Amino acid sequence: MKETIHSYEDLLTMLDHLLKEESQFNWDNFYSDRERKVPFFENHPDENLVEYIEMKRLVAGKVLDLGCGPGRNAIYLARNGFQVDAVDQSSEGLEWAKEREKEQKVQVNFIQRNIFEMEIEEGTYDLVYDSGCFHHIPPHRRMNYIELVKRALKPGGLFALTCFVEGGELGGAAISDWEVYRGKSMRGGLGFTAEKLTRIFHEFTAVEIRKMSDMEHETKQFGNSALIAALFKKET
Repeated sequence: MKETIHSYEDLLTMLDHLLKEESQFNWDNFYSDRERKVPFFENHPDENLVEYIEMKRLVAGKVLDLGCGPGRNAIYLARNGFQVDAVDQSSEGLEWAKEREKEQKVQVNFIQRNIFEMEIEEGTYDLVYDSGCFHHIPPHRRMNYIELVKRALKPGGLFALTCFVEGGELGGAAISDWEVYRGKSMRGGLGFTAEKLTRIFHEFTAVEIRKMSDMEHETKQFGNSALIAALFKKET
């Protein structure tokens, strides 16, 4: 690869490599150990997603699940009548997801791809759902992420995400965007506040932003108050 910047995309690629060179983390390695004591490894949907459906804030339609991992939310949505496209870069995560899909006897369109390399027809989805992907998106890719969500959603469509709170027990680096590049690290994932999310997604209408509720294993839902659950609406 020629290390020359001729375009905006070249600049983004350079910054991608700058951060990647300093990171030893690998999602395939992470998902390969299924016995790892990670709360969201259980095949339980996010508590906020369950609430949205039970309170009829969401009705069955077409969904794009960003960073789906082993597919717990995608499978829950499919069980509740949604048509689901679920994307992740990790082959290990998606292999696990497909096994769960077969066990649950549902149908999900799992896609192995970088979300920024997807070709999405404008206005395709009623819902874009992101559980734990956004806080791993580096600041220089944030504009691409917002444009992806905007393009994917129909007018009136909903965008929901869960992400780290600042300084939470699960992670959530309380650092500025500039500090990411000074230190060449996202420190395991960036933390956010309701105010930050409202500012970042100002082109959407904020429907609800709250901390997730802590959930016991017996509920068969995932919830941890070290995460924020946010729901936004694309008005036009």
